[in-house]
Amino acid sequence: MKFTMTKDEREQFLAEPHVGIVCVSEAGRGPLAVPVWYIYQPGRDLWFLTSRNSKKAKLMQETDRISLCVQTYTPPYQYLTVEGPFSILDTVENEHHLEMACRYLGEDEGKVYVETEKNLADIRVSMHPEHWLSADYSKESA
Repeated sequence: MKFTMTKDEREQFLAEPHVGIVCVSEAGRGPLAVPVWYIYQPGRDLWFLTSRNSKKAKLMQETDRISLCVQTYTPPYQYLTVEGPFSILDTVENEHHLEMACRYLGEDEGKVYVETEKNLADIRVSMHPEHWLSADYSKESA
C-alpha cells in the first residue's frame, strides 16, 4: 500500500488548522522543536507569528531553512512535514493577529484574544515549502 499523499492532498491537509511543530537547527544540540499556529493556502508560502526575542527567532538568525510538522491525533493517522527557506518580516499588522487567532479560536474568542493579549508577536515568519514528506494511513483500508 502507498500511504503518501498526493500534491493536492498534502496542500489541503496543510491548509487545515493543525497546530504545527516548527523545527530550527541549534548548534551543538538537536533541533529546537516548538508548537506554533500557522496559516497556509495551497500554492503559497506558509506563515506564523512569533516574538523577535523568542528562542526560535534567535536561532533563525543563524540558519536559512526550517521545518514544520503537522499531524492528526486520532486514527487513521496522517502527518506531513515541510521544509524550506524562510524570511522574517518585521511588519505585523493587527489583521495578522486577528486572522491567526480566529483560525484557531473561532471568531468571538479570537477577537477577545487579540484585544486582551499583552504579548502579541512582533515578527512574521514566511516559509516556502520545498520538500514534503507525508503519510495518510486512511489509505490502508482503501
